[in-house]
Amino acid sequence: MKIGRFKSNEKSFFGLIKGKEIVPIKETKVSELMDSITPTEDVLSFSEVKFLSPTRPSKIVAVGLNYKAHAEEMGKPLPEEPLLFMKPSTAVIANKMKIFLPEMSQRVDYEGELAVIIGRKCRKVTPKDVPNYILGYSCFNDVTARDLQQKDVQYTRAKSFDTFAPYGPWIATSVDPLNLKITTRINGEIKQQGQTSDMIFSPFELVSFISQVMTLLPGDVVITGTPPGIGPLKEGDKVEVEIEGIGTLINYVAKERR
Repeated sequence: MKIGRFKSNEKSFFGLIKGKEIVPIKETKVSELMDSITPTEDVLSFSEVKFLSPTRPSKIVAVGLNYKAHAEEMGKPLPEEPLLFMKPSTAVIANKMKIFLPEMSQRVDYEGELAVIIGRKCRKVTPKDVPNYILGYSCFNDVTARDLQQKDVQYTRAKSFDTFAPYGPWIATSVDPLNLKITTRINGEIKQQGQTSDMIFSPFELVSFISQVMTLLPGDVVITGTPPGIGPLKEGDKVEVEIEGIGTLINYVAKERR
């Protein structure tokens, strides 16, 4: 099943993806999506709606250097435990929206990633029990001001600009996250390609580890690291993050306007 969030006639709603059509769900909360879904009799086409981010997370918890080859390309040792940082909810944008290049940075990179969407309040959960707390999976682009990341001691500034968290186009609830192909394309050219089986820490291990530190709430997003092949974005680029069994997140790049 694939669940998205959309806007039509000034009203936002969740909907089921049926091919290239959307079946709206009767009004519900993210915390209820794992329990019961009641479709309406309406059917909408993609052209009739505006895509919204699949959830409105209270926080985005990110994991650095979770693919061996990416750690190597960054010249850093493999982590002994997950390396956590956070992105603010204000950075989130949806499918088809623009990533703005800030004046403060001279190099902004793409990072295609698998996103884990939390469906139930999650605190101190074992890896074995984590699937009971996951609503599903989506595509994410962990946009990064690379020059600022290298300059600063920590990642906050480099990861937190408005529009630096493209997320979507929807949530897939039934995929196996342990062996999915991730592909990032810039203007149709493949730049990143990897398998989630190459992760150092699996999505289940990551969510469990994070839940020992902080409470994850319904709608929160955990992003699981990027495969090798990161590179810069420039004005006019079309960025696509495609994940097997989920779909393709599409965004466009523009310069920040004052």
